[in-house]
Amino acid sequence: MQAFSEEWVPPSGTLGELTRAAHARADAQVARLAEWKARAAERVGMAIPLAPALRGPHVRVIAEVKRASPSKGAIAPGLDAAAQARAYEAGGASAVSVLTEPSRFGGHLDDLSAAAAAVGVPVIRKDFLVHPVQLWEAAACGASAALLIVRALDPDTLVRLMGEAPACGLDLLVEVRDEAELDRALAAGALLVGVNNRNLETLVIDPETALRIIPQIPPACVAVAESGMATRAEVERVARVGADAVLVGSAVSRSVNPVEAVRELASVAGCPGARVDRP
Repeated sequence: MQAFSEEWVPPSGTLGELTRAAHARADAQVARLAEWKARAAERVGMAIPLAPALRGPHVRVIAEVKRASPSKGAIAPGLDAAAQARAYEAGGASAVSVLTEPSRFGGHLDDLSAAAAAVGVPVIRKDFLVHPVQLWEAAACGASAALLIVRALDPDTLVRLMGEAPACGLDLLVEVRDEAELDRALAAGALLVGVNNRNLETLVIDPETALRIIPQIPPACVAVAESGMATRAEVERVARVGADAVLVGSAVSRSVNPVEAVRELASVAGCPGARVDRP
C-alpha cells in the first residue's frame, strides 16, 4: 500500500467543476443550517443502518436513481424517484442511491425525500458533498447514509465531515479510486469504502480499478464496487475479489424493467474470505 501525502490540490476536470458548484450550493444553505438540523431531529432513530444491509451470502446491490450524467447525458429524464426506488426494492436491492446533484445529473433533494418515503431499505444521498450543511440536508430528507468522495475533499474537510455524520444519524460511504485515497479514507475512520472505476476528473472508466483496490480493503470494512457494471458477469468479477456490494446506476435507471434488471444482479454469490487483513 502506498503511503499517502498530506499535500492535496483541488480536483480538476469534471469533478473540479462539480465540486466548485457544490461549494456554491452549500454556501447558499448555511443560513438554513438550524432549519435543516430541526428537520433532521424529527427523524432521529428512523435511519436504517447501511453496513448490515450490505453484508450477506450474496453480493448486495445498491441501485441508483439517476436521470443523467456528465459522461452519458440524458439517461432517464422522466424518471419518478419514488416509483423507481420501489421497483429497485422489489427486485432485491439492499439499498437505494439517489443522485441529488442538479446541474449535470438532473437530481434534487425532493428525489431523496420521495425515495426515502417509498422504501424500507437504506437510502444514500449521492452528491458532491463538501460542507456539513449538506449532511444535515440529507438527514432531514430521510437519508440513512451519504457519499463522500475522497478526491473532492481536502484532508481536514474529510475528517470534519466524517466527524459530523454521527450527529446527523448518517452512515458514510467513502469513495476512493486509488491506494493513496484508500489510505486516507481508512486513516479517517471509514468503515464503508466504495471503489469507483470511473476517474471523475476525466470520466474514463478502468474496470481494473476495483479489482486492484478491493482486495486491499480490510475485511472489517464493507467494500463496494462502483461504476461500469451492468451485467451479471461484471458483478461476478468483483465478487471474486471480495466485493460485498455493487453500486449500479445507468443500467438500472434506463432499464424498461428495473425490477428484473436488479434481480439479475442481486443473486450473485459472494466470496467470503477473499479479503484478508494486511500484515
